[in-house]
Amino acid sequence: MIKRFVAVDLGAESGRVIVGTVQNEFNLEVMNRFPTRNTRVDGSLYWDVLFIFAKIKEGLSKAVSLYGEEISSIGVDTWGVDYGLIDSKGQLIGNPFHYRDDRTDGMMEKVFQKIDKNSMYHETGTQFMQINTAFQLAAELENNPEKINRAERFLMMPDLFNYWLSALMANEYSICSTSQLFNPSEKKWSEKIIDALNLKNTLFGDVVKSGTVLGSLNPKLARELGIKHDIKVVSVAGHDTASAVAAAPADEKISSAYLSSGTWSLLGIEIPEPNISEKSIKANLTNEGAADGGIRFLKNIMGLWILQECKRYWEAEGSEIDYGELAKASAEADDLFTLDVDDPRFLKPGRGEDSMPGRIIAYCNETGQKVPSSHAEFARGIFKGLASAYAKNIETISSVSGKKIDVLHIIGGGSQNMFLNQMTANAAGIKVTAGPIEATAIGNLMMQAVALGVLENQEEGRSIIRSGKDIKTFLPE
Repeated sequence: MIKRFVAVDLGAESGRVIVGTVQNEFNLEVMNRFPTRNTRVDGSLYWDVLFIFAKIKEGLSKAVSLYGEEISSIGVDTWGVDYGLIDSKGQLIGNPFHYRDDRTDGMMEKVFQKIDKNSMYHETGTQFMQINTAFQLAAELENNPEKINRAERFLMMPDLFNYWLSALMANEYSICSTSQLFNPSEKKWSEKIIDALNLKNTLFGDVVKSGTVLGSLNPKLARELGIKHDIKVVSVAGHDTASAVAAAPADEKISSAYLSSGTWSLLGIEIPEPNISEKSIKANLTNEGAADGGIRFLKNIMGLWILQECKRYWEAEGSEIDYGELAKASAEADDLFTLDVDDPRFLKPGRGEDSMPGRIIAYCNETGQKVPSSHAEFARGIFKGLASAYAKNIETISSVSGKKIDVLHIIGGGSQNMFLNQMTANAAGIKVTAGPIEATAIGNLMMQAVALGVLENQEEGRSIIRSGKDIKTFLPE
């Protein structure tokens, strides 16, 4: 009987439940698509996790109705840093906060009064960003200590959904490594950071490897969905970037970097052990867990979020925006400005008159650049800023690691942007490959296939991807 795997792929903008098989290629079939909804209540921004889980159940139910006992397992990947807190009765305490919530404003400086910044980096090897879990928990403790005191367990987002699927609590390696509470050298939670933040060590459970079979589907959930056969719940590489990088068409014989391109852009290389050096802290690079147990040495770059926010604003004004058409139009638009995509003003969602296009116009005025007027001109300036950031960070990572980078593999939804791919090849002066588009889902499925013995290891999966036809190449012009 064919083994089919269910990949739940949750990004910061949208999610999908996908059924896949692995034979001579990865075959994917989308069961449902949905927004990963968030909402603002009393000034705070939260994830609507109950809606998201309802959509996961909907997708799983459809998969079983189509393929019955061929559905062998399910795995979940999500964005990083966010979490839920579980009480003594196993219940979620409140809705999880969204990482773009205002509560972490100024929190980094407060944390550095408790633990030295350099000590924090040498302990975790994590890039400093105010959205990191450590700063979120510090804000939680300051604003709502009763909630932390009630909590018995801490689960990051994929761990939370795995718990609801299996009734088993576990913390997965790759997602833990995004928290700035994790020691990547020892591959365990950092007691030093946890103690400095006055958090309970008992909140943080054992860390399991990517690709661990947690157990079977929760019997209560199985009865609710009418599922009568055994479906395994696999803790895949829970961080969506770790899943995506697992599916990068990298060849061990060629020195390459990867760029997971979506709401965020994550650019880096794969190394066996963390790089925690004076050079890496100065460059503010991060060491995150890879699906194979190694390290993704990388930089977080703002990504297509800025354009997504512009699109949301323009559509609210009545425009119809298609990303593909916008990318094509931007190639013909006037070259007016280059955006610094990592300027902190672009981190938060636009509100009212403080829109993302308005912030870009203010940035252009402040930096003495020409102001865009058409949607395509805005997009071109954003793309140019991204390509510039990619080139700069390739050079930085190469310098810090001592590794010459000959090829950049762009994976994920952003790899469909041919204009940006070519701009990146031009700016970086190296060969660029684009694809697979569905890298995150493929990486998720790959780890399930390895866990259930359909694939021997990740390299076997990568060899299948390299032999596929959907990888495009861009050379510097």
